[in-house]
Amino acid sequence: MECGDGFHSPHAPAIPQIHLRNMQTNTDPGGVPGDGVDALLETVGPRLREVRTRRQLKLADVAERTGLSVSTLSRLESGLRRPSLDVLIPLAQLYRVPLDELVGAPATGDPRIHPKPVRRDGMIYIPLTTGRGAPVQAFKLILPGRDPQAPIRQSVHGGYEWLYVLTGPLHLKLGAELTVLEDGEAAEFDTRRPHGIASGSTRPAEILILFSPQGEEIHIRDA
Repeated sequence: MECGDGFHSPHAPAIPQIHLRNMQTNTDPGGVPGDGVDALLETVGPRLREVRTRRQLKLADVAERTGLSVSTLSRLESGLRRPSLDVLIPLAQLYRVPLDELVGAPATGDPRIHPKPVRRDGMIYIPLTTGRGAPVQAFKLILPGRDPQAPIRQSVHGGYEWLYVLTGPLHLKLGAELTVLEDGEAAEFDTRRPHGIASGSTRPAEILILFSPQGEEIHIRDA
């Protein structure tokens, strides 16, 4: 989706948290990791493959974006290479998944997330979900004010999107049709239709938006 008056959704993902929640080392007196950690690390490869598949990425795509070799990625996913921070961090950043999720660290029981805003070309994306296999990803999006008569760029891709206006007005353009949404109004649309959004006034607009996996791939990582 092209958003606003000539500006685009962010290229780079928000950097995920890189602390490991409650991950027990389970070491013996000699400091060698015990069976608990070994079993935990054995699940990393399948989890990496699952996340990559969910993002609809090939190994070559991931290699190009992270600088890791296809061979390294393949060995990680097949369990032939023990994961380390120097390879997990770029993968977590690319997939927008916290490290503790990639390694399967035990949950703390705290449901709160700690979103890190992504600022691009006057827009602010605030992730409200962490990518734990959800069929949609939620963001709060702040669109800068603009001339209401300025054109709105549109794009087309697979998927579906939903939005809710916190502070309007918001201009939603679907093909040749322009809809003005005010505070408290919502919309849903098939993104195979040309679409674009922008503030409907000189004041910033704030919305909540849900992306399908295809939409998240287009707007947050590949725009």
